[in-house]
Amino acid sequence: MKPFFVMIKCELGKAYEVANDIADAEIASEIYSTAGDYDLLVKFYLEDGQDVGKFMNEKLHSIPHIRDTRTIITFKAF
Repeated sequence: MKPFFVMIKCELGKAYEVANDIADAEIASEIYSTAGDYDLLVKFYLEDGQDVGKFMNEKLHSIPHIRDTRTIITFKAF
């Protein structure tokens, strides 16, 4: 399984709702609130060979109140 992280910018006042929707969808490993340019940092895992872009479009971008995302692809844990 390959981990990757997504920083999510939400509509104002909607970060908790977005976090709850992601948790309810059971698609994330971990969800954190953050300070700064983005509201949430979410860790996902995909099976080897699964398409990150397709996952993002079908599973994450369909959640209401997400304004922007930044995906961080990971290679190796130390």
